[in-house]
Amino acid sequence: MDSVSIATRDGGTTELSGDSLQELASGLGGSLVTRSSANYEDVRAVWNAMIETRPALIARCTSAADVQRCVRFAAANSLLFSIRGAGHNIAGSALVEGGFTIDLSQMRDVEVDPVSATAIIQPGATLGDVDAATAEHGLALPVGINSTTGIAGLTLGGGFGWLSRKHGLTIDSLLSADVVTVDGDKITASETENEDLFWGLRGGGGNFGVVTSFTFGLYEVGPELLCGLVVHPFSDAPDLMRYYREFTSSCSDEMTLWMVLRDAPPLPFLPEEVHGTRVVVFAFVYAGDPAEGERLLAPLRSHGSPHGEHVGVIPFAGFQQAFDPLLTPGARNYWKSHNFASLEDGVLAEVLSAVETLPTPQTEIFIAQVGGAAARLPIDSSAYPHRDAAYVLNVHTRWEDASDDRLCIDWARAFFDATAPYSTGGVYMNFVSEATDAARVQAAYGSSYPRLQELKAKYDPDNAFRTNLNVRP
Repeated sequence: MDSVSIATRDGGTTELSGDSLQELASGLGGSLVTRSSANYEDVRAVWNAMIETRPALIARCTSAADVQRCVRFAAANSLLFSIRGAGHNIAGSALVEGGFTIDLSQMRDVEVDPVSATAIIQPGATLGDVDAATAEHGLALPVGINSTTGIAGLTLGGGFGWLSRKHGLTIDSLLSADVVTVDGDKITASETENEDLFWGLRGGGGNFGVVTSFTFGLYEVGPELLCGLVVHPFSDAPDLMRYYREFTSSCSDEMTLWMVLRDAPPLPFLPEEVHGTRVVVFAFVYAGDPAEGERLLAPLRSHGSPHGEHVGVIPFAGFQQAFDPLLTPGARNYWKSHNFASLEDGVLAEVLSAVETLPTPQTEIFIAQVGGAAARLPIDSSAYPHRDAAYVLNVHTRWEDASDDRLCIDWARAFFDATAPYSTGGVYMNFVSEATDAARVQAAYGSSYPRLQELKAKYDPDNAFRTNLNVRP
């Protein structure tokens, strides 16, 4: 292999000889990719097309032993490195400019034990991989809503979705994790082993090591649940937003209802003349008896004058992919997000105003209902500090042309600023678009930050794991 100039942790560069790279490669089950490799651009690509970061070296790992070898190599050469799971993070933290990316995206095994209702999941697995494997046994893990999201980033950030009100956050189902530390050692973190690290992994991001395996408890779910979409004209938005607030204020844990405001995609159950017009969408999952769900949802389905609906008892794993067509890779994306304890009139007014000026047809604002079981554990039970959030608002700005960057980012930031006074001050770390924003780092970790700093000083005192939403020791 040719030599490679690569970034170091002190801000400089070093030259890695072809011999040293060959030695690293020879011990890997996977492969090494450099900027001169034919497949470099494909391997480098991540979900968000705004991320143009170009690592000097990418190691495609296939085992925990590969990860250990790479971490030790990075330490021996003082390399600046990043850890990539599925590459879905909005801020692009999977990659590091000019440095060494340790790529876990080929480690995608999901091993389900239906007897113990547990799953052992590798860090490169996507939520689609997880859902497919668990659904075969009538089981599920509470995860997010986009099947191409990676399990590792989701979990380390907390993880919420359609089942969180019934079964808690993704981290609430975590039983243990195998972790490669900064020294290249492999340890296990659980309620009985390295308990402090286990606490920090559940909401503290990738600050303490590389998780090479997650073990989760699973729940009996479906495999079919009552799920659906009800699409309304935007002209009814003021009434619909107030109704959403009222309906969600008294939902059982089995019910999860989200509200999405955007231009209508070409959904087959909508009249063609509705396609491309501004709409309000109610999206829901009832994680209980479908007949009871039908009864509870009847008022929502009869409210107003919807354009159309698609509601039924369907495989839950299939509904988990319902929003995938709106989140395909290759577009430019920028997010801004707040947590809310309630939806005050001022918030709803700002949402209404912002939706009237969406900068692109792909842009949307969604309000996700959380709470329920996710809110009942003590805040200090894990590093995730946002159990007081009843709603998560995400401004999902999405476009194709780089010339629209300024327009879209400025619009998102203006809306974010306008709604900030009504928020809890917290933010879901996986929705932070700018990992270097110190204020948002603090907002993401909240009251957990001092304890996370103590953990950082113990497990990574030199801040080798820094290309993330970083906790400084």
